Amino acid sequence: MKKDFYLTRYALIIKKLESAPVTYSQMEDYLLNSFEFQDAGIKSYSIRTLQRDIREISNLFNLSIHNKKKGDNRYYIESRPMMEVDEYNQKLLESFQVSNALNNHPDFANFIFFESRKPTGVEHFYDLFFAIRNKRIVLFEHYNYKNKLMTSRKVHPLALKESKDRWYLIAIDTKDKALKSFGLDRINYLDITPQKFREKYKYNFREHFKNAFGVMNLTEQHPQKIVLKCSRHQGEYIRSFALHQSQKEIKETPTDIYFEFFLHPTYDFMQEILSYGKEVKVLEPISLVEDIKKHLQESLNSYLKD
Repeated sequence: MKKDFYLTRYALIIKKLESAPVTYSQMEDYLLNSFEFQDAGIKSYSIRTLQRDIREISNLFNLSIHNKKKGDNRYYIESRPMMEVDEYNQKLLESFQVSNALNNHPDFANFIFFESRKPTGVEHFYDLFFAIRNKRIVLFEHYNYKNKLMTSRKVHPLALKESKDRWYLIAIDTKDKALKSFGLDRINYLDITPQKFREKYKYNFREHFKNAFGVMNLTEQHPQKIVLKCSRHQGEYIRSFALHQSQKEIKETPTDIYFEFFLHPTYDFMQEILSYGKEVKVLEPISLVEDIKKHLQESLNSYLKD
């Protein structure tokens, strides 16, 4: 068994057990017939290896896998980690699967094409993660695209959030004690100071962003029901890859699919809707409908002026 193949095995085992409990022989058959095992030229998989893999999966991903439940000899996932850890595990497994494909096949550049547009600032990720865990006061320069100014910031870092392939630092700005978000791609001259902040902030960011789309300031808005009418073509895409965790399909016709959401009608969400053009129409709330109309009219006016 190849030593550098273990992460791929873990990913395949978890994928199989998430679909249904299986016996050792069923797992062996599944793994040996997978394209990953075929590409690696692996033709055997012992029960001892499975048992060792299960122990390592438990240590690495906090997944409890057992068998012989009430006389049953099938393996099954007995317990899962809390939701946020499970989401991290899923991203980790996806990274493992992609990494394994690239490492095992040097000619991948002829077949796999990555997005060439990459956000900057990711080099700050671990430093800020360290600062959050250790309550370190952070200093940096932050660039504002709107007013084109670079300002000095002193913050208490509290969380990191991903939104549309960009990372943001969620922190308390000591200047006005306000909770703000700072794009990592606009942070310069980062300094993780040795000084710790003593304040105990009681934010529950999982709840704070539960009804959010993006990282816009939510203090001035309340989440509300939003209904979209989508063309069947676009609706199928939105159905397969939800815009938000609150998404519910409420109606379907031969030509359209209707979705309901419960979230803050932020500028970020409006921009997302506008990106679909005529394929998606907001039905409610009226306030968001009017905002969309105003934005579209202003866009049209800018073209008419030329």
